[in-house]
Amino acid sequence: MDLGLRGKVAVVTGSSKGLGKAVALAFAREGAKVAISARGQEALRTAAREIREATGVEVLATTCDVTIPESVNGLVEDVMSEYGRLDILVTNASGPPPARFLELKPEDWQAAVELTLMGVVRLCYAALPHMRRQGGGSIVSMTSFTVKQPEQNLVLSNSIRLAVVGLTKTLANELGKDNIRMNTICPGWTRTQRVDQLIRDRAARQGITAEQEAENITGQIPLGRMGRPEEIANVVVFLASPAASYVHGVTLQVDGGLVKGVM
Repeated sequence: MDLGLRGKVAVVTGSSKGLGKAVALAFAREGAKVAISARGQEALRTAAREIREATGVEVLATTCDVTIPESVNGLVEDVMSEYGRLDILVTNASGPPPARFLELKPEDWQAAVELTLMGVVRLCYAALPHMRRQGGGSIVSMTSFTVKQPEQNLVLSNSIRLAVVGLTKTLANELGKDNIRMNTICPGWTRTQRVDQLIRDRAARQGITAEQEAENITGQIPLGRMGRPEEIANVVVFLASPAASYVHGVTLQVDGGLVKGVM
């Protein structure tokens, strides 16, 4: 199936590793021009080189901290200067640290809001004017299955990622007339550095090994295993692509059946 991405420009934040890198690589394999960003310059350069070598596609690598407005604006300006357009934006960032409510202070909440919610807000403010001028675009927000089924010891993620869903759904209502599609992806347990961190934290709280906790998690997943980054990436790329041109305002979990609700 041709997803219609050849020559399109896709921006993926938080893409030096993990799910973000997998998403950027999947776009490149479909022939899209890719702009990747992250805070760490060395890891970003390595990711850009690996994507170029694997696909032969143009990759623009720009350091960006989504908690800093000027940094976000600089990313979009670099993309427009290099490619002259911005067709797809995938908002992705590392999740807030694991914790229970009484382990946190108000400043921890503020930091999580700046990263998880305001990072998406800033990216949308920077990208949307360009999408409007060119006649359309597609934005996919990466959240977590926890927006549909809260997870223990993740009160920051459980709470603040829901605000991203509310933002995305509201923008879907506002921006449909501009041919700008807004959708949300909710990855389940996927073996990345972030998930390894969460597993270690959960194991330590229970006094068991990380391997035992990983087995406990997979035992709750109907498919009997965690996801692979490329499995999430393939869904993101399809949802962002012209092949999904009538998919708008959805919040889709990709979790191997973990979420037990019917909606």
